[in-house]
Amino acid sequence: MLKQVNLSDKYDLSENSVFLTGTQALVRLCLTQAAVDRVAGLDTGGYVTGYRGSPLGGLDQQFDSAKAALEAGEIIFQPGLNEDLAATAVWGSQQSAIRGEGSKDGVFALWYGKGPGVDRTGDVFRHGNLAGSAKHGGVLALLGDDHTCESSTTCHQSEYALVDAMMPMASPSMRLDHMACSASEIDAINGMVPVVAAHHGLNAPFNQTLSAIVRAQEAAFAKGTS
Repeated sequence: MLKQVNLSDKYDLSENSVFLTGTQALVRLCLTQAAVDRVAGLDTGGYVTGYRGSPLGGLDQQFDSAKAALEAGEIIFQPGLNEDLAATAVWGSQQSAIRGEGSKDGVFALWYGKGPGVDRTGDVFRHGNLAGSAKHGGVLALLGDDHTCESSTTCHQSEYALVDAMMPMASPSMRLDHMACSASEIDAINGMVPVVAAHHGLNAPFNQTLSAIVRAQEAAFAKGTS
């Protein structure tokens, strides 16, 4: 028997198994950080800002729709007028605690933007990274790249900009798997959606097609043909 779930469970931290999208998972990540800090006896705040654009186009909508949950966790969501102004505000969120000027023990911050925005934010990234984050703060920058220029004026790959700014990088596990020409966890993610849909008499053609494309690529890895 399948567990009864509700879409509102996604931001309920007492629920261990939830159904949510990748952008919604980022909202839950901030809520989780706030909860972890509270358990540690820290009075921290959260700050989320950036500039919308695919492939992170729906991120601001998810944060905006989660205002009640964010306010309960003392997390402020404030979209920026552009990427570099947003990044400058994030830098300031760390400086206030470093200089002892803030009312919180620290601020954890999340910045988001697409590739061209990363280009224009290089100066802030460099100086903010060299200045460092507060002891009980920290910054996570989300960079949305459009490698094939499907919805951008130019192709972009942000790793080079981060290397230039001397910023540490992390990549999604599936991307790392494919860079290593190995199998990923596709069957447990997108591949599971058609299975659950079929159980309810529904179809999930997008997920089924996407999973098939990934499996075909991984089959080529196994044969040594890609």
